[in-house]
Amino acid sequence: MGISINRWTEEIAISGIRQFFNLLADYPDAVGLTVGQPDFATPEAVKEAGMRAIQANQTGYSHNAGLMELRLAIQSFFKDIHGLTYSAANEIIATNGSSEGLDSIFRTILEEGDEVIIPAPAYPGYAPLIRLSGAKAVYLDTSDTDFQPDPERLEALITDKTKAVLMNFPSNPTGVTLDETTLQQLADVLNRHEVFIVSDEVYSENSFDDQHRSFARFAHLRDRMFIVHGLSKSHAMTGWRLGFVLGPAWVMQHVLKVHQYNATCASLPSQHAAIEALTTQRHVPATMNEAYIERRDFVYRKLTAMGLDVVLPTGAFYIFPSIKKFGLSSAEFAERLLKEGGVGAVPGSAFTEYGEGFLRISYAYSLPVLEEGMKRMEKFIQTVS
Repeated sequence: MGISINRWTEEIAISGIRQFFNLLADYPDAVGLTVGQPDFATPEAVKEAGMRAIQANQTGYSHNAGLMELRLAIQSFFKDIHGLTYSAANEIIATNGSSEGLDSIFRTILEEGDEVIIPAPAYPGYAPLIRLSGAKAVYLDTSDTDFQPDPERLEALITDKTKAVLMNFPSNPTGVTLDETTLQQLADVLNRHEVFIVSDEVYSENSFDDQHRSFARFAHLRDRMFIVHGLSKSHAMTGWRLGFVLGPAWVMQHVLKVHQYNATCASLPSQHAAIEALTTQRHVPATMNEAYIERRDFVYRKLTAMGLDVVLPTGAFYIFPSIKKFGLSSAEFAERLLKEGGVGAVPGSAFTEYGEGFLRISYAYSLPVLEEGMKRMEKFIQTVS
């Protein structure tokens, strides 16, 4: 045709996670371990709060930033759980999931030609949002450092084009959390450079070994840092599409404008459900984590028994074993695992070139499902070995 569309839209593709998830439809007997969606139900009290809102006709618009009651609940949650202080009045915005929050941030801070540094392997949803803003993702390779970002490598990547550094810990796809030493060293690097920090902490409540560590605890970074969070993972609320962004007032006023024109406001029934989740249901993530740790330990034992090199995850609900020893690309391995072995997993190459040679397995599934999946995978590995 003679007319064109946005050139950045033409460049981006459906994520590799969804591509392999969609493939499962052709293999109805396969064990799917692809998508990072909790197999738990949304807590009853949260569902009831959403239903009460609907029955009370709370189905219209709210303030663009969200109900003040919700923002106060978010403020209180971060103060009580993470020791962080943000103002409900002008430093918190409720969004339609954390993805919309990320999009609103990027469209606020990025301009044509900017660069955003991201530790990789990385979640495939970041780069397209950055590209749609006319900017470029630059990757910090962590594939040979047990998925901990190397501070010296980070500093070497920062140029006059760098507008932001995006951190995602606990990590999707690796399940790794930042150790204390690395966190301090990265904060020192970031302190030396005038760049924004965007911290995707949607898995922060799924930290297993100790308390979640956030860059927001460093006061000298707070004036140029955003926290992106939400309830999809912590409270099994993926379909409710309720996230939130926290950041300094001077720039959040501009994020609010982008969010307003992008989405107007978050779903009102979901906001009422979120208030319940953040107030009376704070114990839910810890309960789910008990199951995740049991599942993680089981899958880790099975994978190591199969002879795979794998870093023990300390958060989220993913494990990222190396499959380099088999001499297949990660896409070939994942395809054969599905077609011949009856197990759906995501090739590491879906998480940038630095994920090549790895496989992402989600253990957000019940133990019986994981047991069958590992049994099939072990049998398949014997055929490719």
